[in-house]
Amino acid sequence: MPVLTGTSGWQYRHWRGDFYPQELPQRRWLEYYAGRFRTVENNSTFYRLPARDTFVRWEQRVPDGFEMAVKASRYLSHVRRLRDPAQPVRRLLDAAGGLDGKLGPVLLQLPPNMAADPELLDDCLGQFGAGVRVAVEPRDPSWWTDRTREVLTAHNAALCWADRRGESPTPDWRTADWGYLRFHEGTASQWPRYTPEALRSWAERVAGTWPRKAAVYAYFNNDQCGAAIHDAEAFARLTADH
Repeated sequence: MPVLTGTSGWQYRHWRGDFYPQELPQRRWLEYYAGRFRTVENNSTFYRLPARDTFVRWEQRVPDGFEMAVKASRYLSHVRRLRDPAQPVRRLLDAAGGLDGKLGPVLLQLPPNMAADPELLDDCLGQFGAGVRVAVEPRDPSWWTDRTREVLTAHNAALCWADRRGESPTPDWRTADWGYLRFHEGTASQWPRYTPEALRSWAERVAGTWPRKAAVYAYFNNDQCGAAIHDAEAFARLTADH
């Protein structure tokens, strides 16, 4: 299957006129977006978890085959810092279950100052159940240990590979039979775009890591100046035959 490529969010007013037609009402932006991409990463859920009805409405507005990745609430990752995860994970899954078959992976982004605690991570991942794909984005170097890798692999949780200005802070661990990539900022002269060479390099990296049948999700988080849209479209073309 091709790599599922999209952007981190879709409700950016500065995309009007560049991506969204000037005359298109904002309430129709998701439908328009879903006509161009097969997936989106919903970052708004990190700040406030919507009610299940909101997820149901999103599900009704996108076509079959579309997937919405959901970023786990900061209450779980940044307030509780993975402690006592059962209740916040249950609330997340109960709400996001409104997406039904269009629910993509859950992104669990850890605080940049959170030192490694693989046992806490193990407990947290165990709350999601086998049917939910979870991508984990640690941001403290202390996480890069054999024990962390063991925990991720045991839960078939993908280590999120990230890129910022050509630097990848994570090891090249493939911890699941699927993949998750995030692109934060490129080095092209049109900031914060990615150069064609950088995108080709990442496409080759994906092809060399996952087999064609694997699901790989790639999201561009460089929303400024519409860069995410243009880079996502270019990356989708490069990986269309994966």
